[in-house]
Amino acid sequence: MHIALARDESGAPEIFRSLQGEGPNAGRIRTFIRLSGCNLHCVWCDTAYTWNWRGTPFAHEQAQKFDPEAESIKIPTADAAMQAAQLASEGFVITGGEPLVQRAVLPGLIDALKRHAPAALIEIETNGSIAPPQALIDRVDLFVVSPKLAHSGNDANLALKAQPLAAFAAVPKAVFKFVARTAEDVADAAALARLHGISPPRIYIMPEGVSAEALSACARTLAPAILSHGFNFTPRLHIELFGAKRGV
Repeated sequence: MHIALARDESGAPEIFRSLQGEGPNAGRIRTFIRLSGCNLHCVWCDTAYTWNWRGTPFAHEQAQKFDPEAESIKIPTADAAMQAAQLASEGFVITGGEPLVQRAVLPGLIDALKRHAPAALIEIETNGSIAPPQALIDRVDLFVVSPKLAHSGNDANLALKAQPLAAFAAVPKAVFKFVARTAEDVADAAALARLHGISPPRIYIMPEGVSAEALSACARTLAPAILSHGFNFTPRLHIELFGAKRGV
């Protein structure tokens, strides 16, 4: 089995060891495996090189298109697992792009990772628009589900599908992370949570931005609404520490 990965700035598969920047495990050492391809197209996405190919009609705030041959590479899942395991074994984060676009090969990747590092935790970061198959539910320790609200520029019929969100809501090891710009975005997240019976302790609100200054300003705007709803706040620690670049 082969899997499509993003490339880092050297052209190699984007597999790297860093501090988790977001969500309930922010600050913990993780090895990241960034997959290529996404079924959604957020206008502020900071990994647009995983999907915003030349010749596509998708809009993005940076108005930059990418060559898929230069930005994506297919390698055997066993090779991807070996490269990741050589970096660390504390835990692995499968991210993207949208990992569940390649859901058929993810169980094989996870099994290969576990052969190298049996005690490692497995996390998947997903936009929540594709329901998780049972094979993934059985293997993954944490799903960080990030439904895309209206300010992402995605059609709600594509981004906020009821059945996939209900499926994730029914998985106890799933948490929900919403990117927000305004208090109204936090209110939209709260409405979606009520609709699917997601309790506030499972919800993380993350400011949108690709600089430490923008994140700080946005966080101050969001804080009262986060407090009023009883949600968690999550930083973008990697942006604060390393800036907006690949492999961090």
